Amino acid sequence: MPALAPTDFHGRITWLGIVAPDGAGIRSEPVAHMTLGWEGQAGERHAGLTRPSCSRVTAQHPRGTEIRNVRQLSLVSAEELARIAAEMGLDAVRPEWLGASLVLEGLPDLSHLPPSSRLQGPDGVTLVVDMQNRPCMLPAREIEADRQGFGKRFKRAAEGRRGVTAWVERPGDLRAGDVLRLHVPAQRLWAHHEALPRG
Repeated sequence: MPALAPTDFHGRITWLGIVAPDGAGIRSEPVAHMTLGWEGQAGERHAGLTRPSCSRVTAQHPRGTEIRNVRQLSLVSAEELARIAAEMGLDAVRPEWLGASLVLEGLPDLSHLPPSSRLQGPDGVTLVVDMQNRPCMLPAREIEADRQGFGKRFKRAAEGRRGVTAWVERPGDLRAGDVLRLHVPAQRLWAHHEALPRG
């Protein structure tokens, strides 16, 4: 019996971007097409089969420890970006400011997709959701550079709306307009999830 259940939920790619391998900020640059290999998008800052551990996993590994790279891509929701912008008082939050790889439209509650969910594209390319991405001050700096006075509003407005990180399970191509189908683990919610620390 399959462990992952295909759903009738889909997300359409409205924007693709890459973060240059060098540079101080996290700003991504728009691209029309991505060819994803096992390491992610070759030449992108977050590409690789392994990576140095960061603040997300300091409870498990000292910072800088080489670990498996399950943060090859950053996926955000068009609808959640609009909500962040409204709360910040901006007309829009640009995906470049967040260092986004993909913007998906039409996939509800994207930032809360179950870990290990899959998003599968037309040619079979498959992305595995690792975990929710948390707001930090790096996007705030990018916002502040373009919209002075607004950067400090980002972290609070983006709480629970920052998208998810993902890695490539099956290589393939992605283009703007492609539709990705959501597949979720066929299991119940963990019985003790209420005991987990929040925040």
